[in-house]
Parts: sequence; structure tokens; C-alpha cells
Amino acid sequence: MTDSAGQFAVSRATLDDWRVVTGWAADEGWNPGLGDAPSFFAQDPEGFFLGRIDGEPVSAISVVNYGDSYAFLGFYLVRPDQRGRGLGLATWRTGLAHAEGRTVGLDGVPAQQGNYRRSGFELEHGTLRYIGPLPAVDVPDRHVRPVEAAGLRALLAYDSACLPADRRRFLESWLAAPGHRALARIVDGRLTGYGVLRPGRDARRVGPLFADTRADAEALLDALAVEADGDLVAMDVPETNREAVALAEARGMKPTFDTARMYTGPIRAYARERVFGVTSLELG
Repeated sequence: MTDSAGQFAVSRATLDDWRVVTGWAADEGWNPGLGDAPSFFAQDPEGFFLGRIDGEPVSAISVVNYGDSYAFLGFYLVRPDQRGRGLGLATWRTGLAHAEGRTVGLDGVPAQQGNYRRSGFELEHGTLRYIGPLPAVDVPDRHVRPVEAAGLRALLAYDSACLPADRRRFLESWLAAPGHRALARIVDGRLTGYGVLRPGRDARRVGPLFADTRADAEALLDALAVEADGDLVAMDVPETNREAVALAEARGMKPTFDTARMYTGPIRAYARERVFGVTSLELG
């Protein structure tokens, strides 16, 4: 693709390349996690794409494959000074080709949801980002422990039940990433939920927060609040999980913006009622 501004081409991005995209996401107010990218690339290092004009990055997309039937799209961005020239659509087509017939999910901002519907995506549910300083807890829950106490096999099984895909490579990296604090709730030897807190640009991020019940989620969120030590905390909550919304509001968190979870086709059944906080809007 060539015009008076130069030669445009889309190619795969490296982890080093992705630093510029993380900066664009921060400029959009998405509050990306400070150390997200290595874990994202651990799942599918081939699923990240940059559009460049004469070698200079101007657009991006990620389409990360999970197994043979599911992929997730994120980071669909065009640099503001390059919008309105069709560069996003060319980048989109290249990224989606990587999914190779898989059902694709995404979390779409309101301004793009109409375009996504025209591209074959259907609404699954809305998601609200809640932000606030979490109140300190005087008496910690004795069932909440470092996530290592649960064992990797149990964590992988629990995580898989809360998503339409398995993601071992991602999870192994996510739980051990620098600055990430991962906690599990274990009752009578059984894992009843886990949550992860990580540093972000504008607020710390909770994600995922998966739990059997509101009581389990509440205990985990309160324990993560201790780790946050009064800092602002952000959590992306599915609107369809009324208990999750009620928990965020009971902790004084306020909704700041919304997205829509959308899919191009059928997905594997999963325990939606356990999803109190989405892992990330970029990888699902």
C-alpha cells in the first residue's frame, strides 16, 4: 500500500516492538499493566502485528490463538495522526488471518462496536471498569494464601473452567511476572478462587478475579487490597455477573468506562458466574 506519505506494510511484531503499542494504549486511557507484554507473547508470540510507513510504526493489532478453536483480538490501534486513511482496516485483515477460522473474541470500546458487528462479531455481554482505592481489612481471611499453595495443576484446571480456552503458557508467565501478586482461596483443601494484582500506568489492576462465590471473591479482593496499600485499583467486571458488580460497588469502586465482549461464533461453555474480574481487555 503506497501513497504520498510512503510505503505502508503490516508485519509481525517482536516483544521489543510492542513497547510503542503499550505507549499508545496508555495514551488512549486504557491503563495497560506495566509488565503485561511478556505474558501476552508467551501465549502466542506470532499473534502481534505492526503496520509501518517506511518502517515507522503507525498501527497495531494482536490476535492471540488459544488452541485450535479460539483466538482473542486486542490492541487494535492506529496512531491518531494517521487515522482516516484505511490503515486500520489493512492491519485488521492481516491480524484476523492469523486466527485461521477460529472463533475470535474481543472487548470493544463503544466507538468501534458498530464496526465490529459489521465484521461478524456479536455481543455477549457488557463489561464495566471499576476504579477506586480499596478499603483496608483488619482481619485477613485465613483461607487466602499465596497461589503456590494451590498447586499449578489445580490452578490450571480452575482457570480453564472460567474461560472458553486453556492458556497454560500465559498463566505460568502471568503468575510469576515481576510485580504481580497472586493469591488463592483454599477451603478444606479445595481451591475456591484466585486473583492477581499487578502494577498499571494509572492504577493497579486486578485480573483475573475468579471465584466460586461472592464470599470467595470478597476474601480475595480484600487480601489484594492489603497488597495495594491504598493505591487506586482497577477491575474489569462483567455486567452480567450481578454479584461481581455488587462487590465492586460495596467496596466503593466507581465505574469509569465500558466495553463489550463480542464473539464471531460459538465458544466453549465456561463458568461465567465465577468471573468477578476479567484478566485483561487485550487477551480476555
